[in-house]
Amino acid sequence: QVQLVESGGGSVQAGDSLRLSCVASGRTFSRYVMAWFRQVPGLEREFVAAITWSTTTRYADSAKGRFTISNDNAKNTVYLQMNSLKPEDTAVYYCAARLLTSALGARPSNYDYWGQGTQVTVSS
Repeated sequence: QVQLVESGGGSVQAGDSLRLSCVASGRTFSRYVMAWFRQVPGLEREFVAAITWSTTTRYADSAKGRFTISNDNAKNTVYLQMNSLKPEDTAVYYCAARLLTSALGARPSNYDYWGQGTQVTVSS
């Protein structure tokens, strides 16, 4: 089993930045894909960005140019740096993981492990 714990959410103004962190623990792994999704109540969970253990990345169009996903394998941690935040970025952000793969999936069904989520609220 893998446990994922997100942190770094909060309430900010439009144009501000936040950095989310996701720490993985439990089963050790060298090959993986980790991703960030977000969800607004009543809507489907939406892909934001994904990264492989070797730092290949994939972004949703809404994240390109504003968000950066990165990882620190020594710390089993993935980050999501979010700049120029907009009110429409308001959501619960979830970290997800899948082991022994390099496929940068954009669907929730592509991932086996999930964190509990962290709230990001952006005010205009």
